[in-house]
Amino acid sequence: MMFTSTSKISFPGAGVGAMAASPKNIADVQKRMTVQTIGYDKMNMLRHVKFFGDLTGIQAHMELHAAVLRPRFEAVEKALSQELAGKGIATWTTPNGGYFVSVDLLPGTAKETVRLLKEAGVVLTGAGATYPYGNDPQDSTLRIAPSYPPVAELEVAMALFCVCAELAAVNKLLG
Repeated sequence: MMFTSTSKISFPGAGVGAMAASPKNIADVQKRMTVQTIGYDKMNMLRHVKFFGDLTGIQAHMELHAAVLRPRFEAVEKALSQELAGKGIATWTTPNGGYFVSVDLLPGTAKETVRLLKEAGVVLTGAGATYPYGNDPQDSTLRIAPSYPPVAELEVAMALFCVCAELAAVNKLLG
């Protein structure tokens, strides 16, 4: 099954969602949704069609998002590459779209990195947020969502992130 939504490209909670799946899976979902769905928000669907128009309109709108987000993701990549690359304490994704950078730290240091950051005045999504029930068995994965802060603030936050990740790693390695 594949799911999509315009929620993050129009505004949260107001998007139009869609699902693609095999005929067998669609039939199964239809049986379940009959008792769960009161009705579709047709006015909201109409608003989206009028606003976006067609696929070209969606793509043009996404280019506007990219212009805002690109410098933020570049700031995250720059900090991680300059400060953590080659040290053996972190790996990360370099997304080509989306809203998050996933960072895998030295096992056993994600919660400590978040704690140190909070102490320094930077609040991240909690360690383990990418796992069911927030339980990261390795205590290693953090998710950075750079879409909100201005680039200058993000650069400071990322410098702190790197220092805190290094400190947590050193403390872990020293036992």
